[in-house]
Amino acid sequence: MIEELAVVVKIENHQVWVEAESNSACGGCQQKSSCTANTLGHVLKKKSVPVDSFIQLKTGDKVIVAIDEGLLLQASLLLYLLPLMALFTGAGIADWMLLADKPFNELWIAGSALVSFILSLWFINKAQYLLLLTSNRPVVVRKA
Repeated sequence: MIEELAVVVKIENHQVWVEAESNSACGGCQQKSSCTANTLGHVLKKKSVPVDSFIQLKTGDKVIVAIDEGLLLQASLLLYLLPLMALFTGAGIADWMLLADKPFNELWIAGSALVSFILSLWFINKAQYLLLLTSNRPVVVRKA
């Protein structure tokens, strides 16, 4: 299990909404002005995430949230490998179907690759919702 410190920001319908705690090492660093992690932290706003909890909590509690490594690996394969495979498969199918020495063959191949890439992203978006409903989700393990 991968664990992260978070703060409870909202409780509703047996779900706890948490925000990740900012890393304390970034606050006192001497290279804060030139650090990309610090810049990304200011650009990307904190986002609340719903997690399951079997512990009685209240707003403001610091908790440890955990997620299974296998779930994280599956999600990364889905997000990175599937679009790449779709891109090359779409280009390969278009190249196989087109006749040689025709004008604009490369344009059709590139267009087919782009369409298959966009379709894979649409599929991932739809599958993401279904996977969140049926698979393991992040869980509050304990109070910090």
